Amino acid sequence: MFFFDMNYMIMVLVPTLIISGLAQWYLRSAYGKWGKIGNGNGYSGPQTAEHIMRYAGLNVSLEGTPQDLGDHYDPRTHTVRMSPDVAGRPSIASMAIVAHELGHAQQHQDGSALIHARNFLLPAVQFSPMLSYGMIIAGLIFNFTGLAWLGVGFFAISVLFMILTLPVEIDASMRGLKLLEQSGLMRTAEDRQGARTVLTAAAMTYVAAAVTSILTLLYYISLVSGRD
Repeated sequence: MFFFDMNYMIMVLVPTLIISGLAQWYLRSAYGKWGKIGNGNGYSGPQTAEHIMRYAGLNVSLEGTPQDLGDHYDPRTHTVRMSPDVAGRPSIASMAIVAHELGHAQQHQDGSALIHARNFLLPAVQFSPMLSYGMIIAGLIFNFTGLAWLGVGFFAISVLFMILTLPVEIDASMRGLKLLEQSGLMRTAEDRQGARTVLTAAAMTYVAAAVTSILTLLYYISLVSGRD
């Protein structure tokens, strides 16, 4: 029902398509350029990771993942998983992405308060979007605004999670850049420029996701409040 609501189109769908599209284009463009330029050390992703881990005293496992741009840090197993290009190419993009994921590992090692706050919300976020959508729909159909507002509240949990994700990701990138610099991996001005560009582009995808979730929440609020 939301898809055919003109307010939904104006408040959520069109801005989301524009913001998310631009963020993904920026990321693909940055990765496409700096993924083809070799870093000053000639290190692949695993070599970069091993160098940083020795320098920073991080105890992290390294694995591969078949998904392009699917690189991530798994806090449950303390594992950094690298996509084929990141694992196989000695590029500036590979170096930056690995450093970012090790920035997450360092956050966990340091006991970052933001990480703990986000992880506290994670179980609820895994089911809150669908549950909230169902509550809002049922509340509007049966004219039970109390149930609809409860659905809005559940959706707000996922929005809070997305907002908390932003500083976590930005901090991981800042840590990653610092690890690269202090461990001696930033050999050239091109290394520095490329690493910053790639990580900035990646951060924009999280900004886009946060903005989208906020716009959706505002739409839900306007929809339910119009029935009060």
